[in-house]
Amino acid sequence: MYLIEFDNIECEWPLFYIFMIIDGVFKTLPEQVEEYQNLLKTRMYKDINGDPTIPMYYYVPEESLEIERNDPGSTYRIPSNEGRGQKNSTDTEVGPIYLWNQAMFIIAQLLTAGLLHINELDPIRRYLPSYNRPRKAGRYSAFQGTHTDLVVQIVLIAESMRLQAMMATYGIQTQTPHEVEPVQILSSTQLVKVYEKLGVNNKLNLQGRPARPIGSLGTSKVYRVCGMTVLCYPLIFEVSEFYLYRDMALLIDDIKTELQFVGKYWRLSGRPTVCLLIREEHMRDPQFKEMLDLFAMLKKGYCDKTKVRIGRLQNLISSSCIEHLDFVNTAETDLELTQFKQLEHDYIGYQSLTDVPKALTYTESTKDFTYYMNEPLYNILNEIRNNNSLYTLCQLYGILLKREGINYEINGTTVGDHLKALYQQAGCLRYWIVVRYCSSLLNHTVDSISPFITGVLVKGKQITVGVIGQEETVFDKPMTPTEIQSVMYSTIQPHDVVQAVLQQEVLLYCGRLIGAHPEMFKGILKIRIGWVLEAIKLYLQMFVKNPKPIENYSPYEIRRFLIKVLTVKDWADDEKLTVLGRRKIEGCLCRVPAHFYNHVWEILIRCSDGICVNGRVLPQQPTVSNMTRSEITFALLVESLLHHIHMPEYRQIIVELLTIVSTILLRNPELTFQRQLNLNKLVEDSFLMYCKDHNLEKTADQSLFFSAHYSITTGYLARAIVNNVLTGGCFTTIYDIHDSIESREACKIT
Repeated sequence: MYLIEFDNIECEWPLFYIFMIIDGVFKTLPEQVEEYQNLLKTRMYKDINGDPTIPMYYYVPEESLEIERNDPGSTYRIPSNEGRGQKNSTDTEVGPIYLWNQAMFIIAQLLTAGLLHINELDPIRRYLPSYNRPRKAGRYSAFQGTHTDLVVQIVLIAESMRLQAMMATYGIQTQTPHEVEPVQILSSTQLVKVYEKLGVNNKLNLQGRPARPIGSLGTSKVYRVCGMTVLCYPLIFEVSEFYLYRDMALLIDDIKTELQFVGKYWRLSGRPTVCLLIREEHMRDPQFKEMLDLFAMLKKGYCDKTKVRIGRLQNLISSSCIEHLDFVNTAETDLELTQFKQLEHDYIGYQSLTDVPKALTYTESTKDFTYYMNEPLYNILNEIRNNNSLYTLCQLYGILLKREGINYEINGTTVGDHLKALYQQAGCLRYWIVVRYCSSLLNHTVDSISPFITGVLVKGKQITVGVIGQEETVFDKPMTPTEIQSVMYSTIQPHDVVQAVLQQEVLLYCGRLIGAHPEMFKGILKIRIGWVLEAIKLYLQMFVKNPKPIENYSPYEIRRFLIKVLTVKDWADDEKLTVLGRRKIEGCLCRVPAHFYNHVWEILIRCSDGICVNGRVLPQQPTVSNMTRSEITFALLVESLLHHIHMPEYRQIIVELLTIVSTILLRNPELTFQRQLNLNKLVEDSFLMYCKDHNLEKTADQSLFFSAHYSITTGYLARAIVNNVLTGGCFTTIYDIHDSIESREACKIT
């Protein structure tokens, strides 16, 4: 069954007429009500008792399909069996009443007859703007609508008195967990445990809320639960097994994003209260000065354009949004909530950041030891004993892990424990290549990655993960964390250990970015994470002097590089990016112009033997018979064809070539290609003409051509198409097409 079989054949659904009647009543639009009442009368079916019933839908009978295709809306539609009553006049069963339609029909008739008032149908006035709804003071949070003067309240919690004293020297007033008592500070994971009790009914075998993370809005309320008043810090402050929390620059950026998100989407009565948690390990980070700068900015009352107010929790709680979680009964539950513990120190000592011991900057050579996989065991153990290089050790432990297993003991300690210790040591040193290598060997998975994959999917994109040249896995539906972990460590890790976590990292950033800045992904149908990393590597080669391996950049730097390659069109000219460099980056992303896939469809329907590139053919039939031009399946088919071109700059030239062919066809509707359109041949012919015009020797290296400006390559590609026409590739009026193509304006790519 193909989508094209339903082209120009539409069923009719009476339910939407009913919705328009109800909508007209709520909006006081009598003309709309009358219009759709009249339309609905002609779509009713009366049962054996003469009572009106509403069928589920009306459809075109099979014998009338061709007539309907040729003249949409011309054929008589037959009601479906559902909703036609239980028996007709001949006492024949025709199907049960379709209850949804029937219920909505009864509601609509009650409203139009004045027997039911809209306030009786909608007692909480959801049809009114949220700020006009009646407010009822109670124990639960309620929607209030958009605040014109919304202020995000901020409570700064220091992990220890020593940290609090040091912050005070910089004018940043904080509170410790003891100072906010009786309010308790909890992590958002503790709140998840509470919500797992919501809706539980053992008799009905009903479980509570799934153990999904609590989002930014959820952690911006003050909760009363189990006789306690609690405030939860956001997910970005959770210390997890995954390494992202160790990057201070990333945390600072996340704090800004968190506050902006809450300020933009808060709709509840009361102000949001965000708990910012400052740990002692933050204080030792070389970039902690930047966090102090952030707090100084927040003290001024703004985070970019979001109004904020820093204060003591006791002063802010009266204006906060308070939620009572009454479904938790302390007498009947074994729920134990772990509070955030304050660190106790005998010495309060640090007076300024200069007194705080900083994490050391660590560097070493990154020699490849993977060849030890085939060495005898005693050689590997001897190298471990005699080598202090962290990168060497993590590779050797990885070899032991693969050969002997995670529980193999060295000097009384298992390989798994050695890797965990190495992971912690490298994390303190911010030695990212070893952090990522160990994280991958320990099979870590990014926290809460599933919602970000879903966020990409709902934007109409797909995601693939995998090492370039190896098997790829497509994420085209929501995935559970277990499924994601299985994919990452079964298809990526065997080919590239570090990419098993690095691709998770980039996938997470893409999920966050596409929600806030969807324009960055415009023209990209399938986000191929392996190729995105390749684009970042190309950017580093072009713009960073003596670049490190991509694995050794901090998470914040990786995200910054990702944003750079996604926004290449915005800065390419200002930063003097070469044309070849831009083609390589855009080719890695497989970004195409607007309406590109529709343009390829136009080419295909006028090319009887299909389109060929790199030995792969996109056939005209059955493609155009089975698909429609606008369906996602066709676009994915074309994207897959482009993906099999391994040189990104060549891939981008092919996109430009197809755009030019489409422009020519648009201006010459009589043109039809009588043989297969070989895109490789057209590019090769263009290159040969370029070499001839520039007195260059014939060579297999086409980089000079790919480096030429778009206006130059457009002219040569267009000439190659003309030559294809003149040598019998097409049927048309030759002189007309020649004159049209030779005009540069006809081939301009927008």
